[in-house]
Amino acid sequence: MPYFDAASAAPLHPVARQALLASLDEGWADPARLYREGRRARLLLDAAREAAAEAVGCRPDELVFTPSGTRAVHAGVSGALAGRRRVGNRLVVSAVEHSSVLHAGEVHAAAGGTVTEVPVDRSGAVDPAVFAAALDSGTALACLQSANHEVGTRQPVAEVAEACRAAGVPLLVDAAQSLAWGPVEGGWSLLAASAHKWGGPAGVGLLAVRKGVRFAPQGPSDERESGRAPGFENLPAIVAAAASLRAVRAEAATEGARLRDLVDRIRARVPELVPDVEVVGDPARRLPHLVTFSCLYVDGETLLHELDREGFSVSSGSSCTSSTLTPSHVLRAMGVLSEGNVRVSLPTGTTAEDVDRFLDVLPGVVAGVRERLGAPAAPAAAPPAHSGSLVVDALGRRCPIPVIELAKVIGDVPVGGTVTVLADDAAARLDIPAWCEMRGQEYVGEEASAVGGTAYVVRRRT
Repeated sequence: MPYFDAASAAPLHPVARQALLASLDEGWADPARLYREGRRARLLLDAAREAAAEAVGCRPDELVFTPSGTRAVHAGVSGALAGRRRVGNRLVVSAVEHSSVLHAGEVHAAAGGTVTEVPVDRSGAVDPAVFAAALDSGTALACLQSANHEVGTRQPVAEVAEACRAAGVPLLVDAAQSLAWGPVEGGWSLLAASAHKWGGPAGVGLLAVRKGVRFAPQGPSDERESGRAPGFENLPAIVAAAASLRAVRAEAATEGARLRDLVDRIRARVPELVPDVEVVGDPARRLPHLVTFSCLYVDGETLLHELDREGFSVSSGSSCTSSTLTPSHVLRAMGVLSEGNVRVSLPTGTTAEDVDRFLDVLPGVVAGVRERLGAPAAPAAAPPAHSGSLVVDALGRRCPIPVIELAKVIGDVPVGGTVTVLADDAAARLDIPAWCEMRGQEYVGEEASAVGGTAYVVRRRT
């Protein structure tokens, strides 16, 4: 069964498995003790730290291991903010950061701090000039991911790092998605990552803090990991994480080029095989193994279940797969279609045959879901000239129904006429404008509705 969700968790690398099993026998003792077993464990820990630091591009004494990538982010954000509290209380982040960064920002704001989100373009990338303009003398910390976890777009980290350096602001980079493919370029100050993203075991993160960065660890601490990650180290998992990081780096150039070719095939073929699809994310400046696309008139959760029935494990940022019924904050910030969203992230070793079978299966799966939802199969017939406007009541109906109902009636108004869609689903704010762009219609805007929800106005152009 092809597993296409490596961006969530990569399968355990064979080197990680070997290192984990070997270190269970050698690395069980306390590395802080001076007796023989403790010294042996300490040697393993030091070797793992050196290997990880080499991959990150920092000194071994600048890197600590944490219980997860999320803990690394939280420790990095809180420690840097506390270390620079005399400078100011402003945190600057991109609008598409991982939820761990945004949650850390929420805690900071609740404690009286200020959080500024820098917008992104439709590819999901920040503009370095806009990011630089958000920095001021009261900014304590800036955060920018190296590559986006949902759409794969690489961020201009080097340019932003230079802007941060000029402003005297440390930059924390969440490198969880990109570290397997190479070190992060630019003069970053702090870096966080997570082993299960590159084929290491879950439960291991790393945090690098450059020398000279003001940093004050928050919460109770002890003598372990420089006081930045208290508690007994999971040494076998740490050893396996470092070994697998070194292994995937050795394979990165060859495997990255091979997977990029497979992803290019998906990016090119999906719009040819499936009507009304938007491929999102930067087509060139992106991770080699990840592609995301959204399908009009499709319930994302049903689509994922149907692909699972066909043997494909994929992920989604669609509002239809979330208990909150709101679109992914990444898709929302990009302003792209959210309904029927599919993220394909290929693990190491994915074959061309697996990708070809996915492309064979996908059109029928999407067509089946659309048929069950009553989506329009073809553009509507020419409209009667006397019908100048229509109102569609989609209140209480979730994605993609509001867009489906819009598509059904747009042909019932003349060119220049309008359709007003009443909807209370948050996804409509993204999906109706996206539908207009894909269909060549004019999105007029939104206004409050007297009967609840929001009124979205669309003018027929074609």
